[in-house]
Amino acid sequence: QVQLTESGGGLVQAGGSLRLSCKAPGRTYSGPAMGWFRQAPGKEREFVAAIDWSGTNTNYRDSVKGRFTISRDNARNTVYLQMDSLKLEDTAVYYCNTVRLPTNPIGPWGQGTQVTVSS
Repeated sequence: QVQLTESGGGLVQAGGSLRLSCKAPGRTYSGPAMGWFRQAPGKEREFVAAIDWSGTNTNYRDSVKGRFTISRDNARNTVYLQMDSLKLEDTAVYYCNTVRLPTNPIGPWGQGTQVTVSS
């Protein structure tokens, strides 16, 4: 079991950008595949993006392709989600988790980080 901590959420206008971070404990981390998920009010949690252990292979849900970029820095035990061209429908609590590729979360959920996009 790995304790993950999400950060970087906030309020942003449509068209703006945010970068989310997901950090695991430790100093050097050759971790498992990781993913970002989100849950909007009244809706089910959904897959957003995933990245493999090497950081070279990624996949995204269709609605964020070309706008979001997932990356990882194993030396810093951190996974990132760069979100550009944000839309109102991106508003949600964002969570990270270990994943069984391609999109299946397998670890415990943390508290997430709130992303709110305004007009």
